[in-house]
Amino acid sequence: MDLGLTGKFAIVCASSRGLGRGCATELARAGCTVVLNGRDEEVLRATAEAIAGETGAEIIPVVADVATAEGQARLVGAVPQVDILVNNNGGPPLRDFRALGRDDLMAGVTGNMIAPIEMVQRVIDGMVERRFGRIVNITSSSVKGPIAGLDLSSGARAGLTGFLAGVARTVAGRNVTINCLLPGAFDTDRLRSNFEAAQKRESRSLDEIRADRAAGIPAGRFGEPDEFGKACAFLCSARSGYITGQSLLIDGGAFPGVF
Repeated sequence: MDLGLTGKFAIVCASSRGLGRGCATELARAGCTVVLNGRDEEVLRATAEAIAGETGAEIIPVVADVATAEGQARLVGAVPQVDILVNNNGGPPLRDFRALGRDDLMAGVTGNMIAPIEMVQRVIDGMVERRFGRIVNITSSSVKGPIAGLDLSSGARAGLTGFLAGVARTVAGRNVTINCLLPGAFDTDRLRSNFEAAQKRESRSLDEIRADRAAGIPAGRFGEPDEFGKACAFLCSARSGYITGQSLLIDGGAFPGVF
């Protein structure tokens, strides 16, 4: 399918690794100029070279912390206009809610709710004026099925979802859409680090821990970043203009609900 994105400019936040990289790769493959973002310059440049070599697209690496005003300005200023924004950021680590101090709470809400909203504020008026815009927020399956220990992440991302659900309806008539993607367990560096932490706690092998976790997913496996990226690219496409204000759960059937 031709996604109708040739010549569009896309920003994908936190995209040097994992799901962000998967989204950036598929948008590049669809013909976008992609602003790639991370905080580790060496990793970012290696990823940019790999995606450019694979897709032939123009990839603009920008070292920036998206949770800061300076970082946001650097990202938005890297291209003449922003047609597509994929909001993404690492979430707070697994931690008992009793151990969260005020600074921890503020950092979690800033990174996973406030910063994405600020990015939307920076780009949405231009999208409305040009009558094309696609905003996709990578949140988490924990928004629908809370996970103990990820309470701060769940709460901040749920807040982002609720905030932008209303905004989505105000711009839909100008061909600007806002949606969320809710990933479950994907085979990324973060998932692997969780398994390594579990290995230390449980004194079991990584293979045993991986097998047990995969067995709890109806699909019987972990997701791959490239299939997540393809879903993102469709929501960013010119063909998806009638989909807005929605949260698409991508978790291999792990959430046991109908809606």
